[in-house]
Amino acid sequence: ETGLILPLGRWALKAACTQLVAWAKHSETARLGMAVNVSARQFHHPDFVEEVLQVLRYTGADPKKLKLELTEGLLVEDMEGTVAKMIELKEIGIGLSLDDFGTGYSSLSYLKSLPLDQLKIDQSFIRDVLVDSNDAAIACAIVSLSQILGLSVIAEGVETEAQRTFLVKHGCQTYQ
Repeated sequence: ETGLILPLGRWALKAACTQLVAWAKHSETARLGMAVNVSARQFHHPDFVEEVLQVLRYTGADPKKLKLELTEGLLVEDMEGTVAKMIELKEIGIGLSLDDFGTGYSSLSYLKSLPLDQLKIDQSFIRDVLVDSNDAAIACAIVSLSQILGLSVIAEGVETEAQRTFLVKHGCQTYQ
């Protein structure tokens, strides 16, 4: 409401890119990447792509090590402009992830028109994946859909070895 999300988002992006540069200097961390959440307000700002470019130039971070996590909510406004920005970001080498997939608008038409690299299964589906057959079915469906579309998939909120084992068994190899 205050508009602070814009300077806060710039700060988070700069901090992430600064960390990527620091990691790149050490062999044990050089392969690591960083994901940064981007708010809809930040993404729809007219200068967003230029701001990302400026941060990358300023810090010297490798754009291929940066992934921007976008929420489904940003897709409801200006789809054409959203796709254009996403394409610009991907051309730079930045990865794009659709965060909290399955909790918002979840239109499957988005998946065929957006230049995404990854879907994130929301933790609300992971929390009870072992005891709720509906959560298990949804998690498995998102993993399968990701594989079919050539997207990587990451599960949020994995807190137990049993949850991780379930996800591995169903094709999900990356967790938070």
